[in-house]
Amino acid sequence: MSITVEDKTRLIAEFARTEGDTGSPEVQVAVLTKRISNLTAHFKTHKKDNHSRRGLLTLVATRRKLLDYLKSKDEGRYRDLIAKLGIRR
Repeated sequence: MSITVEDKTRLIAEFARTEGDTGSPEVQVAVLTKRISNLTAHFKTHKKDNHSRRGLLTLVATRRKLLDYLKSKDEGRYRDLIAKLGIRR
């Protein structure tokens, strides 16, 4: 259900704005999106895992807040990010 170190490192390298950037909204949203997709796949086989479902809802809410923040600060970066990740709003 969690992401591997290699996946996280690859995501950070791909979405980082500068070298060593791990805290920008783009990186955080990319990591959350990967975790959300992993949990969504988990629920295909474990339909009654309501404890993890609550965690999924928390991740989705956190990602939504970060996306709203990014949209308010720089809409161009927001549009690029959702296009790159393939998420919709």
